[in-house]
Amino acid sequence: MAVRQILKMGDPRLYQSCELVQEFNTTALTGIIEDMFDTMAEYNGVGLAAPQIGIYRRIVIFGLESNDRYPDVEAVPETILINPVITPVSEEQEEGWEGCLSIPGMRGLVSRYSKIKYSGFTPTGENIAREVEGFHARVVQHECDHLDGILYPLRIRDIRNFGYEDALVQPDSGESETSPDSGPC
Repeated sequence: MAVRQILKMGDPRLYQSCELVQEFNTTALTGIIEDMFDTMAEYNGVGLAAPQIGIYRRIVIFGLESNDRYPDVEAVPETILINPVITPVSEEQEEGWEGCLSIPGMRGLVSRYSKIKYSGFTPTGENIAREVEGFHARVVQHECDHLDGILYPLRIRDIRNFGYEDALVQPDSGESETSPDSGPC
């Protein structure tokens, strides 16, 4: 279909809450999802939420087989998740570096639930339910935050752990002590 413009942090449209998808298996829904995949691929992302392209419906996509931006993370199955619900499996959280296609060139250290259950629907209205952990759990939480108008910098506990990718890299080694090259989007 088409690569869409990605809204960037500061655009007030990114801070809106999205509405539930009411109709499944429609041409319009299929078109939105195709545009989301085209856009995510164009920008080398691992996830994208509909509001990032100006669609205010509860739709996220994600998936990673391999990606140069994330060489050390496990694969995440390609998923279309509509009207998602996330439930933490425990209160345990872990910090990890995140980036976002709506905040290009920057990374931040964000605490997320280590293990979650998520559910929702496919484009044809079938149920999806999974229990996941690690990078997969982080990606889902990051993308679903977009549906409620939350960008990852709002979750950073210490603003000193937020900056430009090239400033977070140690000049001697070419790597950060805490690896800011790993994270969703």
